[in-house]
Amino acid sequence: MDASMKKQAGFTLIELMITVAIIGILAAVALPSYKDYLMRGRIPDAISNLATKRVQMEQFFQDNRSYCGNAACTVAAPACPASDTASSKYFTFSCTATATTYTLTATGTGAMNGFTYSVNQANTKATTSVPGGWTLPTSGCWAVRKSGDC
Repeated sequence: MDASMKKQAGFTLIELMITVAIIGILAAVALPSYKDYLMRGRIPDAISNLATKRVQMEQFFQDNRSYCGNAACTVAAPACPASDTASSKYFTFSCTATATTYTLTATGTGAMNGFTYSVNQANTKATTSVPGGWTLPTSGCWAVRKSGDC
């Protein structure tokens, strides 16, 4: 076998460019989908905390016949002190209340900035804001998908 007939090992430049292009296309599709997946996975943090706080408000009302509306609210109602800014990793929770009404609000922070969910004494759920690219739901509910589905 002469030296000119040796088999060459390795990749050609065109093969390498095709591989890089395929990886680029996959990344362009996969990364936005993964980011949306992470966002959807963080939404239950707000929803579950709002539901828990709502139950606490109703329990307090059953015991005291008032949601708040007095000076004792800051001490007696665990779910609704006047300066309630309890938070989780991605949401900050706040509460406004009177003797017969309340509104609990979850406001997104950090990666969830732009989301705002609320619930009131009538269990009326609302999504009042969503980040760009998301659609507000047409009915009173908590949006959990980019399309505004609940």
